[in-house]
Amino acid sequence: MKFGISYSTPFFGVDPDRITSYARHAEDCGFESLYLPEHVALYPGAKIGPMELAPALPYGDPLDCLAFVAAATHRILLGTAALLLPYHHPVTLAKRLATIDVLARGRMRLLTVGVGALPGEAQAVGVDFATRGRRADEAIDVLRLLWAGGEEGVGFAGEFFNFDGVCSFPKPVGVAHLPIHIAGSSRAAARRAGRRGDGYFPGGALTPDERRIQFELAQASALEAGRGVDTLEYTRWGSIDMSLADVEAFAARGVTRVVVSPGTADPDRQRAEMSAFAERFALVG
Repeated sequence: MKFGISYSTPFFGVDPDRITSYARHAEDCGFESLYLPEHVALYPGAKIGPMELAPALPYGDPLDCLAFVAAATHRILLGTAALLLPYHHPVTLAKRLATIDVLARGRMRLLTVGVGALPGEAQAVGVDFATRGRRADEAIDVLRLLWAGGEEGVGFAGEFFNFDGVCSFPKPVGVAHLPIHIAGSSRAAARRAGRRGDGYFPGGALTPDERRIQFELAQASALEAGRGVDTLEYTRWGSIDMSLADVEAFAARGVTRVVVSPGTADPDRQRAEMSAFAERFALVG
């Protein structure tokens, strides 16, 4: 089992000293990875299910924050949970992600993408909310095409993106393309993970049966697409105070990575919770 930790900019803030101290402590504790969330734009009354998001929540840009973290750390992998892919142009995004990977010496390896749940956010960036799933599918294909393409250039003709003879450099370090994990709590997200993803990272308040159905759907979709299921990583959110029995239960369901977050915004208590988790699971050998 791999263990990651998230840093919530809307609740912990974007103070540069605080985020680097948090990331360094997570690295020292032995956490495999650090994840950051994204919202591009909020507005009064924005809600995800029953939860209303205060419009002044300081969602820092996750990729800018991760580039900053990369300069202050050495080992910890960098991730998003989740980058709202339909709201980014893939040609620009391919370069941003590859650049971070180069600067981080190959650590931008846990990109997790979602499609977003706020219609007003889609409208703010000029995206048709109803087509965001298809747009995300195309964007994934474009990212991989650009990362793999050489000096001769590559072309793409789709519903949302069209170009010919385009080159994108620099390239990710040592790989043809960066791994792309799929976030979401819907069966559409599960199918996307199987067909296009390197991993599945579901969220949401789902029943155990629905979670099982979605993971099985992701695996079945991978097989239908001619892909192996053994390489499809399965990441889940966990609690900072989870027990060994909790982790064993996750593993029995096929989970390969658990991502936790401190239950407090107080920096000293955060460090204590992170240290206690690392000691409980012997993250540093």
